[in-house]
Amino acid sequence: MDHQYLIKLLIIFIPFVLAIFLGNLIIPFIILITHKKKLFDPIDSRKLHQRAIPRLGGVSFVPVQCFLLALTVVIIYKITSVNLKVHGWEVFPMFYVLICGLFMLFIVGLADDLIGVSARAKLLVQIFVASLFPLSGLWINDLYGLFFIQQHLSIWIGAPLTIFAVVLIINAVNLIDGLNGLCSGIVMVGCVVLGCLFIYYQAWIHALFAFITVGVLIPFYYYNVFGTGKRRRRIFMGDTGSLTLGYTIAFLSISFAMNNQNIKPFSEGAIVVAFSTLIVPVFDVARVIFIRWRTGKPMFRPDRNHLHHKFLRAGMRHHIAMLSILGLVLFFCIFNVIMVEYISNNVVLFLDGVLWITFHYFFNMIERRNLNKKILSHAL
Repeated sequence: MDHQYLIKLLIIFIPFVLAIFLGNLIIPFIILITHKKKLFDPIDSRKLHQRAIPRLGGVSFVPVQCFLLALTVVIIYKITSVNLKVHGWEVFPMFYVLICGLFMLFIVGLADDLIGVSARAKLLVQIFVASLFPLSGLWINDLYGLFFIQQHLSIWIGAPLTIFAVVLIINAVNLIDGLNGLCSGIVMVGCVVLGCLFIYYQAWIHALFAFITVGVLIPFYYYNVFGTGKRRRRIFMGDTGSLTLGYTIAFLSISFAMNNQNIKPFSEGAIVVAFSTLIVPVFDVARVIFIRWRTGKPMFRPDRNHLHHKFLRAGMRHHIAMLSILGLVLFFCIFNVIMVEYISNNVVLFLDGVLWITFHYFFNMIERRNLNKKILSHAL
């Protein structure tokens, strides 16, 4: 390992540690302000918590992400002589629009957490910020043989596909935020996996952003999972956090999936690997929407049919359910990273679907058995 490589790893490590420090500094202030102003997450039949919990933890994410990203890049290019191997300046507009989109979603999410924003307005903003990616030159331009499409995608096909993918990912991440530590944990797993892959391919700026995101999520994860409501140390991220985290992981996934030498070298299984971290939330959203359609229920009305609700109904405790889902996410990531080296993308995607359906088949049996036991115990 050469001297320059170690310096680049250090450049990623220092902002990562700073992100942990800043997040740990900011979140207690947010908790204090939310309790003083009584800005709590509403309690209803769909929510799992029964105490007043503040929900503005996501306010800490975007300022730290953007501040450390911009500061580190300026230091690298103006003060040091480290070469991050960015070929040309094509990558930087992608990060400019990323910051713009993050702040737009930050404002919309904050407004929704404070006063409420209609679903239609949020969707329109999501479509707008998603369209910024193709405008900056970031879009899904190659399916790598997926669905037997070998040729490069034109901008007229790739841009709408990218916009659809970004909106889907944002909403999938937003909807999975129903269990302490689940949303932040899934995004952390995704950022660690993609960050390590970006380091492997020497896409240093993308790796930097991925690990800054991990750093700012670690203190939130601690307060969200291990904080106690009685001592006023627990906090939720709210839409401010879930919307911006969805946009973050969408940016990293599409950047990895894009066939662009300015980002990273070509890899045959890039598109399958890129979206492996999102298989669980996206497949879960697809399953829930299909069930709502089949049963004639409104497509976008919240319910208790998501994966984490199923785990809880099966008798798991909250922390065990959360860790089990994170383990499932990590399994798909490792499985796909390994399998794309040996078999085609189509076969890997097919196996993902088979594994997901098989998992639900056996888990539904466990859920029904647990439900029958409860009914029997109540009858006795």
